[in-house]
Amino acid sequence: MGIFDFLSGEFIDVIHWVDDTRDTMVWRFEREGHEIKYGAKLTVREGQAAVFVHEGQLADVFTPGLYMLETNNMPVLTTIQHWDHGFKSPFKSEIYFVNTTRFNDLKWGTKNPIMLRDPEFGPTRIRAYGSYSVRVTDPARFLVEIVGTDGEFTMDEISFQIRNIIVQEFSRVIASSGIPVLDMAANTADLGKLVAAEISGTLEGYGLSMPELYIENISLPPAVEEALDKRTSMGLAGDLGKFTQYSAAEAMTAAAKNPSGGGGMGAGLGMGMGMAMAGQMAQPGPWGARSAEPAAVTPPPPPPVEHVWHTAENGQTKGPFSKAALGRMATEGGLTRETYVWTPGQDGWMKAEDVAELAQLFTILPPPPPGA
Repeated sequence: MGIFDFLSGEFIDVIHWVDDTRDTMVWRFEREGHEIKYGAKLTVREGQAAVFVHEGQLADVFTPGLYMLETNNMPVLTTIQHWDHGFKSPFKSEIYFVNTTRFNDLKWGTKNPIMLRDPEFGPTRIRAYGSYSVRVTDPARFLVEIVGTDGEFTMDEISFQIRNIIVQEFSRVIASSGIPVLDMAANTADLGKLVAAEISGTLEGYGLSMPELYIENISLPPAVEEALDKRTSMGLAGDLGKFTQYSAAEAMTAAAKNPSGGGGMGAGLGMGMGMAMAGQMAQPGPWGARSAEPAAVTPPPPPPVEHVWHTAENGQTKGPFSKAALGRMATEGGLTRETYVWTPGQDGWMKAEDVAELAQLFTILPPPPPGA
């Protein structure tokens, strides 16, 4: 074997790419001076494509398989330049490997709320987020339109642009769909397919496709969600009247358990609550027993609201006290005519003797003792 044959065998190129990353879309095979020997072996694995660029021009695209880089299997190259030296000299070319598998679990979301006109809530705003997958379907176009001469192109370099496209199409589709916000959760699968179909035309110009797009959540602003929760609570209570009665009973129960208002106020609230509940129990309905012939009984009016009072002494305030508690304080000397008092709705502090409701605490005398 001659020395030339020996050297020819030693310098046969073996061109292939094994990807050990999860986000590389395009990788350029590096060779010193980009010189590739005539007759080199090119291995393209499943899930890959090889794009051959010769003298700056896209020459050919190789699908999975084993190739010998010769003119008989690269007809495009023969039209680019004449192969001299018996077609056996090295040629300056570049080979880009393109990953054609799916890139899954990519995230998207609306950076700002989307304005829309809901048929039930009127003008409102929503947010949404989800995931999608993308793949290269036209390696040559993807290389020309997106990658250029980048030797290693990753998914992160184009994911931001794809997210913008998704949000734009999602906003347009969701605003024109006419689907109420409350029904969107039941239609996320159809909405995802519709948005993916609208995006496909734009991505096709990049040499990409979007096999799947998922909408994981559509949410309302916090203020709207709070109002919706209140509306749901009213729906669970039955109607507005029963919801109001229930809320009032809860408030009176909490006030009756509060010892700071004095025993008189708690007792008054407890009696009021008892009378109100007794009236409800007497009527036919969910809270009362149903009689065979419901009687038209007019419920008693609600008990009067008893004032609570604060006292001021030596620059410090005390209270609140019920009127009954102030009566005991007047008997024990803790409240005098000169004591300043105040109740909600009163215009400033006043002396106890100047308040008609409290002045009687100092004028009522006990009856004469028996046998006098």
